[in-house]
Parts: sequence; C-alpha cells; structure tokens
Amino acid sequence: MKKTIFLLIIFFNPLAWAKVDLKKVDQFIQSVAAEIEVEPQWIRNILAQANHQQSIIDAMNRPAEKTLKWFEYRKIFITDKRAQEGVEFWEQHEAVLNEVSAQSGVPAEIIVAIIGVETFYGRIKGNHKVLDALYTLAFDYPKRSPFFTSELKHFLQLAQENHIDPLSAKGSYAGAMGFGQFMPSSYRAYAVDYESDQVIDLINNPQDAIASVANYLNKHKWQPGGQVLSTTEKPSVAMKFNQLKPHMKDHKTQEHYTVLELDLENGEKQYWQGFQNFYVISRYNHSHMYVSAVYELSQNIKALRAEGSAQ
Repeated sequence: MKKTIFLLIIFFNPLAWAKVDLKKVDQFIQSVAAEIEVEPQWIRNILAQANHQQSIIDAMNRPAEKTLKWFEYRKIFITDKRAQEGVEFWEQHEAVLNEVSAQSGVPAEIIVAIIGVETFYGRIKGNHKVLDALYTLAFDYPKRSPFFTSELKHFLQLAQENHIDPLSAKGSYAGAMGFGQFMPSSYRAYAVDYESDQVIDLINNPQDAIASVANYLNKHKWQPGGQVLSTTEKPSVAMKFNQLKPHMKDHKTQEHYTVLELDLENGEKQYWQGFQNFYVISRYNHSHMYVSAVYELSQNIKALRAEGSAQ
C-alpha cells in the first residue's frame, strides 16, 4: 500500500529546472516514487523548491584534497585551536565516547578527530541546502550523476522516514550533513540512535553523531588495537605511493600496508606506512591526506588531554 504524505502546496520555482533535462527529472520522480512508495507529486513538490547552484559544481571541481599539497592541507586542520577544542569536546562528551569506544573498538580520539576535521566539532556543518546540492549534482554533474542521483533518492527517503526536513536541512556542497558530515546513504545505513529515543539526529545531536561515526568505522572493519600510520624511511624500490588499500606485506609482522609520500614545506618528502585502520578511515573520505590529518589531529588531542590530566 502506497504511503501518502501531505505537503503544503508549493508554487513552481523556475530556478529549480535551470540547466537540467526535465525528462530525466520526471523519470527520477516516477522511478523513486514507485520504489519508496510515495505519491509522485510529493517528490515533485519537494524538487520544485530546489535551486540549481553553479557554485556547487565549481566547488566539486576544486576539492582541497586534489588542489593542495600536504603541507598546505595540513595547516587547515592541524592547529592548536582545533586540538584544544577537541579536548574540550572529548571532556564534554566523555561518558558517551567511553561507552561507544568500548563497544565499537574505535578509540575516542579517532572519533573526536573525525568530527573535528569534518565540522570543527559541529561549528561548521555547511551552509548549502542539501536539496540544492543533491539536485544540482544529480542532474547537472554528469561524471558523478549516478552517485548523486542515488544520494538524492536516499535524501528523500530520510525525509519520508522523518529524520530530516528536506526543505531546511543544510550541509556541505556535496550534500553531507551533521557533525560527522554523513551522506544520505551513510545516514540511512550507519546512523545510530544513541539514546534509544526513536529519533536519529546527526545534524543537531552530538551523541547520535559520536555513536554513528564509531559505527561507521566498526562496520568497515576497524581493527581494535591496530595501527593507523607509522613513520618509515623512503622505500629503496620504486612503487606507487598514496594508494589507500594496503597492498604490500611485511613478512616479519605479516601486516599489509601502503606507503604514503607527503610533501613538506621545505621541498622534502615525508613517508608513512598506512595499515588496515588507515584504509578504514579512508572509507569515510577517499583521500590519503584526509586520513593523515585525522590521525595527526587525533594524536595531538590525545597528548594534549593526557598533559592536562597530568597537571
């Protein structure tokens, strides 16, 4: 039986249809309405409020992970302020972090650092309307249209499931939401109702966000007690650097690893070995620099917290 959801009548918004193929939009509406069992007009009314945003496409074409070198990227996230506020976030949510870490096997400092890199502990969650971002990228970003079309469908499902307001939810230019910047599909697959109050809120509830980040890493096969990164010397043999999946084997430890080559400000290179947990964090963001920043920030937060406890 199809579910009918009442929505106030929305006037047609001509900006919603700029630079898109209306036939594809209509096909999407009909297909998704049948799949998630809602009236097509419900979807049509929501999409009528979407605005095509060229700035979103521009941002997609120049992500920091692809335009900056490591020393430039690092300066954004590895700061005293971000480490200090990480300690404060940890102390504020210590009980939740302790419980979630014990259950998932993911260290508290890793969870805190991911939220710190993603949104500065919830301070910078993004100012783009998620509907605008996903609509623009689904219908006017051909090279990744299938991915964002799927995310738009999941976004509508989140609205149907009453987890978000589709007309007001804000996030990144790619449509990621909340403290941990979950894409709609990840929101639906990995979000956790920490308080068991029948409401999963990753946008405004840091406790749900903490539990969900840990669950995401756990479901992607985090190894409790395993290494993320360790320093190493420049390899003596030619190889491809900065691959995400560990593909070489240490015959002494039997661990698989990958090797990172990171550019330093003085023109020199820094080398790291990345292990299984490095790869797990990269499932969150497919960038070796992102994982490196998360790990370094996590260690800075952990050390600063320990220093404060010792005083």
